[in-house]
Parts: sequence; structure tokens; C-alpha cells
Amino acid sequence: MEQLVTSPDNPSPAQSRTPHQPLQSELRDSAAPRRTRRMRRTLAVTALLAAGALTLSACGGDAEAGGHDGKNGQAGADAAAAKDASDAKIQVSSKDGATDASINDTGVKVTGGKLTNVKLTAVDTGKDIAGAISPDGASWKPGEQLDRGAKYKLVADAKDAKGRPATENATFTTVSSANSFIGSFTPDNGKTVGVGMPVSFNFDKSISNRKDVQSHITVTSSSGQQVVGHWFGDRRLDFRPEDYWKAGSKVTMKIDLDGVKGGAGITGVQSKTVSFTIGRSQVSTVDMNTQTMTVKQDGKVIKSIPISGGSPDHPTYNGQMVISEKFEQTRMDGSTVGFGGEYDIKDVPHAMRLSSSGTFIHGNYWGSSSIFGRSGTSHGCVGLQDNKGGGGSTPAKWFYENSLIGDVVIVQNSKDKTVQPDNGLNGWNMSWSQWTAGSAS
Repeated sequence: MEQLVTSPDNPSPAQSRTPHQPLQSELRDSAAPRRTRRMRRTLAVTALLAAGALTLSACGGDAEAGGHDGKNGQAGADAAAAKDASDAKIQVSSKDGATDASINDTGVKVTGGKLTNVKLTAVDTGKDIAGAISPDGASWKPGEQLDRGAKYKLVADAKDAKGRPATENATFTTVSSANSFIGSFTPDNGKTVGVGMPVSFNFDKSISNRKDVQSHITVTSSSGQQVVGHWFGDRRLDFRPEDYWKAGSKVTMKIDLDGVKGGAGITGVQSKTVSFTIGRSQVSTVDMNTQTMTVKQDGKVIKSIPISGGSPDHPTYNGQMVISEKFEQTRMDGSTVGFGGEYDIKDVPHAMRLSSSGTFIHGNYWGSSSIFGRSGTSHGCVGLQDNKGGGGSTPAKWFYENSLIGDVVIVQNSKDKTVQPDNGLNGWNMSWSQWTAGSAS
């Protein structure tokens, strides 16, 4: 019997049925297109939703969009990253974004590892600030003091024992000149000075918080002498013992003002230790009655020198005065100290300052030799016989060469008043009780 093959062009033969009973194949054929269309729509919507879910997961959106596995996967990744993190912990002393960073204490420290590289750059100029990592790799310091009011960028790298790297960045600005204060001081580090030399600070801003500022400057002596500070106004602070320093002693000054509030809106920036040595004791006494100066070293008279002090119209100050500056030659112009055009000598030899207001002990080559030891002829200075240009062997040259900054010159029996304690380094003209009364500590 011939086989029938069904195809769209050759449909299956008809089957017998009751007049009102449709064939099963007809039911299937009529329902299939509707089911297919519904399934296609469902699959399309499902695909769109799935794509949206993937998009949200990829951008780190809704945590639920990734499903249970996505949430645990992120937590696992975080845990893995933390487990593999370097043990090296870097700490920069100047905080990122700071606008009042110290100019002295900027540095880097690390625990759990060693520093491998530190770079500090001045942002405005691009200059790299040299520094050094400590031998143990635990810290780094710049090799120079930073500028005030300057912006810096620091990058520090380190590695732990397993070689895992760590990096820290910080950009900061040091405290500005307007918001900080500095004290210029004398004497300088390493100097040898006379027994009368006080420690003297002159601040560039007015200090209202005097107690804190004074307490962060300590002056001690190997002699064991008590040293006390005294304020002359709100910008000057001097330190001295009750009596002159002991010859041969060493004086140490520790300045710890970095970060100390000096007043409203101003902070200290200095941090250093300074030391100086007290030389032999030399105290010279000028007697205006005899116009003679007697020089004593370590309590013994070593020389008597004729002088010419202030005239009756312009007497020399009385009192204990400390040599604060020495000049082999200098100009003395009367107009700078209130004497108009009375004198202007451009080459005064062997000059040593005794007061801020212009009192000097100096060589005099223009006066007759007959005035020395006999009469006062100066405008308040103490003159010693000398040669023009300072050459030769003269009393002025001898005294200059045998004097130190900090040596004491005492003037007595003058018709003038005693020099003010703050006129030069002359606080020795105050009693000890007066001196200590001016301390803020």
C-alpha cells in the first residue's frame, strides 16, 4: 500500500468524526500560535529584566540585584583584599589638608615595615626638599626647615616583611607668617661670651600669652645658678642669673615654642637647643671723676687705661653696660641719635656698643692726646686713644682685642642718670627682686 507523506502541501487525510466533534489535531493547530506568541513575549520580558539586573550589578547598584551570591561575593573580595594588605602603617606628622603645619616637625614614621622612599615637594616652586630615611627604615625627616606659609606635597612608600607595599599621601600648608611668631635671640649657638651676657629674645609679634611662651623657653647653666626670665614689654624676654655667670660655665637654652599659642591667632614655630660658653670674667670700671678705666680679669686688675668720656653737656650714662656688638671700624652719625649734624665720623675704629641708643666705647684718633685721662669731650661715648685706621699699638686696640661680646663695662660718677635696663643688654641695673617681678612664670 502506498505511504502517504504529510507536509504543508500534502495534508494528512481526513479522519472520521462526529458532526460536532473537532479533530485533536485541529485543536492543537489552532492553540499553538497563541501559546507561541505568549511564550515569545514572556521570554523577551525575562531577557530585558535579566539584562537590567546585570547592568545594576556591574555598576554596584542595588545589593539585592546581584542576588545572594553577589552580596557574599563582594564581602569575600573585601575580606581577601584586607587579608592581603600590607602590615606597614605609615604616619605623616602633618595631616593632609592642614593649613597650620609645623615648619620644624614635619616627618614620616612607619610601623610594621620599612620606608622605601619619601618625596617632599614645594608645590609652588616644584622644589624637592631633601631628607633622609633613618638607618632602621622607621622614620624620615627633611634636611632643612620648611618655609612659613608654603604648600607642600608628600608621598611616602613602605614595604612590610613580606614585601607588600603601602603608600601614604599628604598635601599641607605650613603656618603663615601672619599667624605665627618667631623670636630672634642672642647669643648664637657655640659662642664664647662674657660673664654679663644675658639671653635675650625679641619677638616679631606682640605676645599676650606670656606665661606659656616663657615656660617653653628654659635656660640652665652648668654652674647651677638659678636663671629667671624678665619681660620688657610684650615683645622682649631676657634671661639671667642673680649675679654674673660663673666663668667657664656652659649655658644651654632649649626653645620649645613650636605649636605654642602666643596670643590670638599666632602660634610659635621654633624648636631648637642652643648652648654657649662663658669665658674668663672681665669687668671694666670707668670712673668719670678720674677719666680712667680699670680692667679686671677674674677679679685681678690687668690694666688701667685713660679715657675721655661724655662732656658736661652730653654726659655718659651711669650703670652696668654689656658689650653687645663689636666693629673694627664703623660710621658714627650724630643725626641718627638726635644730635643733628654735630658730628659724622665715617671711620671710627675699634667700636663696641654699650646701649641701643648709641653709647659706644671706641677708639678716638681725632682728639688731642692731652684729653685722655683729663677731660670728657664726647657726646656720651667712652673714647680711648687710637690711630686713624686702627693701626699700631694703642689703648683702644688693646681693649678691643681683649674684649668679648658680653663683657661688662661699669660707668660711675657721671652726671647723667643710670642707663635703662632695656636700653641694650643692661638688665643688670635692676635688683634681683625687680628682675624676678617681671617674670611671667
